[in-house]
Amino acid sequence: MNRIAALPMYNVTPALAAEWRALLGDVLQAVDPHARIVDPGDDLHALWRRPDLLVSQTCGYPLMSGLHEHVQLIATPLFDAPGCTDADYSSVLITRSDAPFDTLEACSGARAAYNQDDSNSGMNVLRHAVAPLARGGKFFSEVNRTGSHLGSLRAVAEDRADIAAIDCVTFAFVRDDMPELARQVREIGWTAASPGLPLIAANTVPLAVIEALRAALNEAVAAQPERAARLRLKGFASLPLSDYARITQLENEAQALGYARLA
Repeated sequence: MNRIAALPMYNVTPALAAEWRALLGDVLQAVDPHARIVDPGDDLHALWRRPDLLVSQTCGYPLMSGLHEHVQLIATPLFDAPGCTDADYSSVLITRSDAPFDTLEACSGARAAYNQDDSNSGMNVLRHAVAPLARGGKFFSEVNRTGSHLGSLRAVAEDRADIAAIDCVTFAFVRDDMPELARQVREIGWTAASPGLPLIAANTVPLAVIEALRAALNEAVAAQPERAARLRLKGFASLPLSDYARITQLENEAQALGYARLA
């Protein structure tokens, strides 16, 4: 079987996408030169469930919402970015630079933007942060899905929304590569932390290949320190699936407070 690979999650700019593709290419050359890098397309859930998947990256929320039955964990990136501690990450709460909001509490009745319904960093952790503040399951005046963290940032910057939760790694890349957009927003808080976005493989991939991938990933970081620095990448950790139960815990805590969805 000729396997496939794609890293779809942190391609914030074309330049960063090229860096991730180069790193992935080095890993495949070391482990499976016949594997090919593919365009992930719009249906990531279909990609992640492919039986010929050698390497991809997913969000912890879909992982814990059924995807774990189809895949196995390879490794979790260790990022050098504000909001990251070891393999954990969090989301930064942002508003417009000139907005009157200084805290999440002050955003009662404001307009929220989020990227996707199945996002931990854009939806789940924001829901968890808002849950203690909501009344009758309601906190915002309106909630809009934008399709991406960049979409949420632009919605806030362009005064189409007042607040969003942005993956802290994405936000660090925006500050690095899109400083004009970063200057149009400001931080007003942080969400709870949870394990970062893991690299995954299909359950059909043998354990020996998974171990070879782990070694090759860390070798790729060490071999190209300048590339690793541009990707804010310190290395990779191997986490058990049980660590990702933290994401489900955040969901359950919000639901226990009567706040099952952003509203």
